[in-house]
This record gives sequence, C-alpha cells and structure tokens, in this order.
Amino acid sequence: MAKRGLGKGLDALIPGGDFQSDSPQGTQQIAIQSISPNPSQPRNQFNEDGLSDLARSIIEHGILQPLILTQNPADNSYSLIAGERRLRAAEMAGLEFVPAIVRDATELERLEFALIENIQREDLSPVEAALAYQRLNDEFGMSHEEISVSVGKSRTAITNTIRLLNLPEEVLLAIQNGQISEGHARALLGLTTKKPQLAVLEMIIKNGLNVRQTEDLVRKYSGSKSKETTNKPQTSPEVKGLENELRMILGTKVTLNHGEKGGTVTIHYYSQEELETLIDRLRDEG
Repeated sequence: MAKRGLGKGLDALIPGGDFQSDSPQGTQQIAIQSISPNPSQPRNQFNEDGLSDLARSIIEHGILQPLILTQNPADNSYSLIAGERRLRAAEMAGLEFVPAIVRDATELERLEFALIENIQREDLSPVEAALAYQRLNDEFGMSHEEISVSVGKSRTAITNTIRLLNLPEEVLLAIQNGQISEGHARALLGLTTKKPQLAVLEMIIKNGLNVRQTEDLVRKYSGSKSKETTNKPQTSPEVKGLENELRMILGTKVTLNHGEKGGTVTIHYYSQEELETLIDRLRDEG
C-alpha cells in the first residue's frame, strides 16, 4: 500500500492545516447518537478520572478541537476517525452535538489515522503502542524508520517497544495493570525463555524491585555475572582513567587490555536495547 504523506499525520485531513483553531473551516455540528466509534481504535483502556476531567472542561469551555469523522453513505451515519476521548467525554457531559470535520476515508485509512492520532496525541500504554506500531508495520508495510518519522519517536524507541510483544502474556498484562513499568519489561527481554521471565516477574512484584535491581537479577539468571579472577593483573591509573573517559562518552562499561604494542577495547552492554543505543550513538559520532 502506498504511503500518503503520513509524516503530516492528522494535519493532512484538516482544511488549511489549522488543527488547533477554535472553529476551523468545514466544521459541522454532528449529533452524537449518529456517530459510531472507530473499530480500529488501538486504545482498549480509557482512564475514567481523565474522562471526567475532560467532561468538566467541555462543560466549562466546550470542545476546542473538532472530531474527525467519515460519513456512511448508506444511512447517513458517521464513523469516528479521531477523537474518541472527546466523544466519550462529550457524552458524559450530556452534549447532544459535537463539532466535527467530515472527510472521505477508506477503511484502511481510518485504521491508519486512528493509530497515528492515538500514538501522537494520547498516552497509549507501552503494550497498546507496541500493538499499534506492529499493525502499522504489518498492515501498511511501514518500516520502523517510517513509523518513527510519522509519530515523532526514534527508530530505536519504535523497535524496542515492538520487542515487548515477544514477552509472555503474563508480563504484558502486568504492564497493562501498572504492576511493572516498561523499563522492567525491557529488562526481562534479557531472558530468552518464559520460565525465568515469569520467575523474575514474580520477584519484581513481590519485592517491589526497581529497574536497576531487575537488570541485576536478569544478569544473574542469564549467567552473565562478572568473573573476577584473583590473579588478574592490576590496572594502571592511566588505563583506568582512559576507561572512565570512554565510559562517560559511551554511557556503559569499557575495558582496555593495554599491551606494549597495542591492545583491545571491550565495550560492555547488558541488553539488546543498550546495544542498539550504542550503535546509534557511534553512528551519530561518525
């Protein structure tokens, strides 16, 4: 499927590109009862307190940002493309009509714009964002780089978020329920099988481990403990200074094995995410 200037996001649907205007050209008052939610909505959870706050704001100030709809010719009803939180809050506020811009859109375009609007304008959970990115990749053939341009995030962030979908359902549910953070989940990706992942998950929740403690625990489970030897030669202050300087530049542990005619530089990383960040940093320096 051809890309249609997705970097512009929803601005491409708004006359004159003025999405923040109080009443942009083409705005209509549409009856709420004639609007159906977008079946392609990536968000599956809406914070009730947040909706209540938005409803109170709507009662006091009105809806400042119009919804975007497409019309169903068969029965003159409307389908929502963007603005489901505003629609739900307007219903809570008791409104009968909402300001909206009506645009033609295919079924695939509805999905596309719903995903991008939510990613750009809403705080999707990490799992919801991962599913949205994956759908943009699978259903629209967008590369991680193209998705990153469309939603204003780095390619590494897109790739790392999608990788969360490799975790067991129990871990994804813990993210959704707020029992663990995205940082905890990324640390768990350092384990390659379900059993140790679930064991560490249980310990995180039971003991209230922070992300750094989780990373240490993952390293122990994966067998990547530091191996100090008693006969290891002492590192000179000069080499230690160089190691510290490189660590500050690269943001990770660096070991120098210095000899009379040269040596080696070992850069340590503890997760796929850290490796990708290092690669990006080295590319930028180049």
